[in-house]
Amino acid sequence: MSRENISSGSTWEPIIGYSRAVKVGQNVYISGTTGTGADGQIVGKNDPEAQTLQALANIESALKNAGAELKHVVRTRIYVTQIDDWEKIARAHGKFFSEIRPATTLVEVKRLIDPDMLVEIDVDAIIF
Repeated sequence: MSRENISSGSTWEPIIGYSRAVKVGQNVYISGTTGTGADGQIVGKNDPEAQTLQALANIESALKNAGAELKHVVRTRIYVTQIDDWEKIARAHGKFFSEIRPATTLVEVKRLIDPDMLVEIDVDAIIF
């Protein structure tokens, strides 16, 4: 079975030693993804819903680069810095996954790598 590392082009990938996505056979694993825009800035400062939507758009792009689609997602893990925002975050998640309905976990963490980041999501997909 072959392994393919898929880069987003981030300067951090070689420094930290990670890939935006890794594809092994029909399985695709997307690294923790935040609401970072194309300009490298956080989208929706203080807005967990906007950050979730941007993170999921970034995930959708990474899936496409791996030859997958949202329909192939079987699991999402959502890390949030304020659990009280769960409904806004869940609603944004539902905009992408209401019909797909992957297994999902949503947990509160103390903080993410940047204080402006409120949400980080990682995804597992199986291409069928």
